[in-house]
Amino acid sequence: MLQDSMPGTEEQLAKELTKGYIGFDPTADSLGVGNLVQVMTLLHFQQAGHAPIALIGGATGMIGDPSGKSQERNLLDEELLLHNQACQKKQLERFLDFNCGSQSATIVNNYDWFKNFGFLDFIRDVGKRLTVNYMMAKDSVKNRISGDDREGMSFTEFTYQLIQGYDFYFLWKNHGVMLQMGGSDQWGNITTGTELIRRMDGGTAFALTTPLIKKADGTKFGKTEGGNIWLDPKRTSPYKFYQFWLNASDSDVENYIRIFTLKNQEEIDALEAEHRLDPGRRILQKSLAEDITVRVHSADDLRAAQAASEILFGKSTEEDLKNISEVDFLDIFEGVPKGVLSKSEFEAGLPIIEALVKPGFLPSNGEARRALQENSISINKAKVTLDTTLNVEHLLKGKYVLLQRGKKNYFVVTVE
Repeated sequence: MLQDSMPGTEEQLAKELTKGYIGFDPTADSLGVGNLVQVMTLLHFQQAGHAPIALIGGATGMIGDPSGKSQERNLLDEELLLHNQACQKKQLERFLDFNCGSQSATIVNNYDWFKNFGFLDFIRDVGKRLTVNYMMAKDSVKNRISGDDREGMSFTEFTYQLIQGYDFYFLWKNHGVMLQMGGSDQWGNITTGTELIRRMDGGTAFALTTPLIKKADGTKFGKTEGGNIWLDPKRTSPYKFYQFWLNASDSDVENYIRIFTLKNQEEIDALEAEHRLDPGRRILQKSLAEDITVRVHSADDLRAAQAASEILFGKSTEEDLKNISEVDFLDIFEGVPKGVLSKSEFEAGLPIIEALVKPGFLPSNGEARRALQENSISINKAKVTLDTTLNVEHLLKGKYVLLQRGKKNYFVVTVE
């Protein structure tokens, strides 16, 4: 997980309990799996005997970090930023210990020290410490100015590194923070902080970065066709979260299990050896998915996600289907074809052939009759015959029916 560190960082960490921080973007009310690399960095940092600090960028969230981006972000108001901070704190508490004495994790918000810091005071006390030449040399600035983006970079974004640098100075000065950590794209911003500490007070501070996680195919980690994978179950259900890790490629999962779990080398070696004997069982993926789902959500959520997974891929029953939540049901069958029938038809009793043909699952009465004679049709995971009539008792959650032909051909009917 180590990309770069400033000279002397390792010696500092070996010498004494050290306070170190990582900044988190407060522009959403949930962290995403992309943030988990840094959450795990803080967790390892705490387990190694140090005191982790999570900085929620309430002030910097109002500006936008140019690193790795081609456009400015939308600016947020104070009320929304404070709401997002509270939500992210709850998620961090599932990983970090906030009550363990001198190593306790803490959360700070840079809005607290910037809200009363006037512009003239800032450019007089901080702005004069760094030259424009120094700031222009940073990759995050160079890439935006020399790129194809005709909009260029606003003064607001140009000052971002100065503001992040002051965060480090403020925490160093007032809280004894000696180290800032982050992704490798933050190296320029972090070292601006160490430079400010040196120029403003003649002090010493340290920097450490982790590699940016990329998938083996070069695409961005944490993104799917449906968008971000979030830690908040209201944004990404535990089932979808579990499936994200379960669907990792073999080449990716060997990296992920080292980053996102606390398993030791012996455990990982044993899992990899078992996985290689029968890759189809996806031993590594299951171990990773179980570990991270329990820590982000709960053991109960893991069991529910596993039960939901069995419905689509394993041998499950009508009872299993009734026991899952509506959210999980819709997530499981998100990509399958869908149709609509009226509730009045179910109240009156709907012959099975009509139920198969009318919503568009099978093309004709003859095809439906053949499939039923082959015993290949199931309603809500239970086999049915030509004599079956559907009624309101067949409705799942009062409004769905799951049609199935063979093992993998599904169709969801919504009953309105």
